[in-house]
Amino acid sequence: MPTEVRIYTMNPGKLDEFVELFTDCIMPTSRNYGVRIHAAWRNDAANEWVWVRSYDDEETIERYNGSPERAQYFPLVQACIESTDVRTVESVIGDLPVANA
Repeated sequence: MPTEVRIYTMNPGKLDEFVELFTDCIMPTSRNYGVRIHAAWRNDAANEWVWVRSYDDEETIERYNGSPERAQYFPLVQACIESTDVRTVESVIGDLPVANA
């Protein structure tokens, strides 16, 4: 299962707009196409959005990437992002239990 840590540096003044697009568009479309979002963080000091996603296989991500929903919002997302760093990672310890706060 591919897992990606995705680090987006935002265009100036676009982080809040991107967070709204992420919540309203990226999250539901990802879920509908079998792409799991594990966590997401905003780093205001560096004007970054960092998130982790995984999917079962290349066909899953291709269906998501080619979806009509993504085609609608993708230009808006691209207008927010200055640069993207995607790192494919592999777990070495398996699933960890979620700690209670």
